[in-house]
Amino acid sequence: MNKRIWMLTLPGLLLATGATAEDIDQRLTADPDGEVTVFNMAGSVEIEGWSRNAVEVTGSLGDDVEELVFERDGDEVNIRVKVPKRSSGRKDLSADLAIKVPKKSSLEVATVSADIDISGVRGEQELQAVSGDIETEAYKESIEIESVSGDIGVTGDGSDVDAELASVSGDISIGKLTGAVEAETVSGDLAVVDGSFDRIEMETVNGDITLRAELRRGGRLSAETVNGGIDIGFEGDVSADFDVETFNGKIDNCFGPKPERTSRYAPGWELSFTEGGGNGRVSLATLNGGVRFCK
Repeated sequence: MNKRIWMLTLPGLLLATGATAEDIDQRLTADPDGEVTVFNMAGSVEIEGWSRNAVEVTGSLGDDVEELVFERDGDEVNIRVKVPKRSSGRKDLSADLAIKVPKKSSLEVATVSADIDISGVRGEQELQAVSGDIETEAYKESIEIESVSGDIGVTGDGSDVDAELASVSGDISIGKLTGAVEAETVSGDLAVVDGSFDRIEMETVNGDITLRAELRRGGRLSAETVNGGIDIGFEGDVSADFDVETFNGKIDNCFGPKPERTSRYAPGWELSFTEGGGNGRVSLATLNGGVRFCK
């Protein structure tokens, strides 16, 4: 499995001074399709797209937070929560941020112990969290999401999008997303519903894979897990070459062809056949678990 997860670094973000409790209510003018970057050490980040050409930040800082950096440089607005460099023994380094941005903004958001929740933002998104869940909405622009310990949830609006989603420990849930998706997790379930895809790749080491979606003409589907089952329900007609393999689990196929033993001495099963004109390709594999696919 291609593991693209990387730990977040914190250069230049941990500076030393005193701390006071503080409520936040600030606003800056912003480019209508500019970039907004956010970093929060702990707490929560909620971002909402709105029709104004401004970025607004409300919420609160913990007692031991140094300050909120909120500044604009050209078409970029930067929001950072600073904490003291020597933070051992400090109890309240969290910040709860509610942010409104122009709806066409691009986002770059990173958190360490904070959830990320985004709605109504139509630009590109690059989201990263260590020990935090991520929920967002996807439109036409590409999204890239990485979580080290936390769940990922993405809801689309039916527009085609390129999406890359990865988690070390957490479930990934995708709804109403279309276009091309790569989703992988080391320990967690993968679920995709109400989609339509030219290409979809799903990988997990420890977890189940579920798909309820359309595979377009000429589309590619790849689903692989080591310890878990695969359950595929195709919506609409299917035209593809199928290659299915299990080592310790059965293959349940409602298209007709029957699986065969990979060896008379081993428990595995395999199945290869063509459905329709064979314009696309479907590859399904699991080591410990069953495979079911139907329409």
